[in-house]
Amino acid sequence: MAWNEPGGNGNDPWKRRGDQGPPDLDEALREFQNKVTGMFGGGKSGGSGRSPFKWSTVGIAAVVLAIAYGAWGIYQIDQQERGVVFRFGRALTETKLPGLHWNPPVIDVVTPVNITRVNSHSHQALMLTEDENIVDVSLTVQFVVGDPRAFLVNVRNPGTSLDHATESALRHVVGSSTMDSVITEGREAVAIEVQDRLQAYLNRYGTGITVSKVNIDRSGPPQQVQEAFDDVQKAKEDEVRAVNEANAYAEGVVPGARGEAQKAIEEANAYREQVIAEATGEARRFNQLLAQYQLAPEVTRDRLYINSIESVLQNSSKVMVDVEGGNNMMVLPLDSITSRAAAGGQSANEIADQVLREIEARQAGRPRESR
Repeated sequence: MAWNEPGGNGNDPWKRRGDQGPPDLDEALREFQNKVTGMFGGGKSGGSGRSPFKWSTVGIAAVVLAIAYGAWGIYQIDQQERGVVFRFGRALTETKLPGLHWNPPVIDVVTPVNITRVNSHSHQALMLTEDENIVDVSLTVQFVVGDPRAFLVNVRNPGTSLDHATESALRHVVGSSTMDSVITEGREAVAIEVQDRLQAYLNRYGTGITVSKVNIDRSGPPQQVQEAFDDVQKAKEDEVRAVNEANAYAEGVVPGARGEAQKAIEEANAYREQVIAEATGEARRFNQLLAQYQLAPEVTRDRLYINSIESVLQNSSKVMVDVEGGNNMMVLPLDSITSRAAAGGQSANEIADQVLREIEARQAGRPRESR
């Protein structure tokens, strides 16, 4: 009988043994086992042929298993992850948000998926362009997982689906473009178009992948024809340079020619205005002379004759002197006299004296004295 059962020796377990010391440990253990067995519906020890120790071991094991099963179902989802729950192999609609969660083990399987990490996929292929040239294109696709459930459930291998979709989108874009646009100034436009088409394909497949960026790493001719292609590019560059030089020369020559043409036009217009003005002035002068001539014909005629002779002789380098008392005229070659005097180092006064002596000598009808 246990020390705390009714009819015992009070509440002091030490009294049933007197002052002989503490109870036996085996007896205390049997009493504890009986209590545990009673908790799980077992009988009293000695009342049946079953061992109380066996019932207590099963109960303890059940409690331990229950605790272990509950602890096994506790898990944590990181901040950058989402958890997809599969219950008996079937994915649930709801995804687990970051934090601590519990799901029954074995029944539910939780697969975490990172939705913030930027993944990269490289692709390289030979493509045929619209102008029937072959180009070697290599690109990198950067993507994140936008829908974790679709990423795990809808396609068997998302990486293979991404590779096939990239191949299809790239061939469609390159096949509708020329070689020059793919390898030179149109690379950025090709990347943008490939990204849009690739995202449309992935959405149609339901992969749950969101494309962040498509980068064209290299686009050029195949290695087997690289040298020939370089020669062609160099020839095109030479052509462009020659055209630019010609345009620059034309830009320099054409404005100059236009300026010269405008100058000639302006000079012609000025000459026309000058001729018209001179003709108008001569006509007015003639009308005025006509009026004077009608008033005094002889005087006007003599005056006109003298003016005409003066205008002719003022540009001559010779001087004509009328010899008094004769019909002859004396001509003085001032140009030759001046040149000889300059060669001899004579001054202007000496030349004037020489001219006067020449005139006097001719008037006297005797030869010129040599100096």
